[in-house]
Amino acid sequence: METYAIHKGAMIAPRKARMTMDLIRGKDVATAEAILETTNTKASRLIMKVLKSAVANAVNNNGAVESELFISECYINPGMVLKRIKFASRGNVDRRDKRTSHITIKVSDGKEAK
Repeated sequence: METYAIHKGAMIAPRKARMTMDLIRGKDVATAEAILETTNTKASRLIMKVLKSAVANAVNNNGAVESELFISECYINPGMVLKRIKFASRGNVDRRDKRTSHITIKVSDGKEAK
C-alpha cells in the first residue's frame, strides 16, 4: 500500500532542497530519519516533517507497519516565485526571486492494495 504526504509552498529553493532529498531516495524510513536528523540543513527539517506525515498516514489510515515502510518515491517540484526588489547602485533596481518548493514523499510497504 502506497501513501503520500505533500508540503506545498515550502520556503526553500528547490535546487537547495533536492541535494538533501537525494540522500534519502529509496531508503527505508528508519534510515532516512537518521540521515535527516544528522544533516544540518533547513531542507532536512522540512523533509523530515513531510516524511513523518507520510508515515503517519500509512500507519493510521492504511494499517501499515512502520518498520516495513520504505520511501518508494520522493521529489521536489518548484512552487510559486515571490518577486522582490533590491536597490542597487547608481539608481538601479534588481529583482530578487524568492523561490518556493512543493515537497512530495511517497512511502510503501511493498504490498498491493486489497
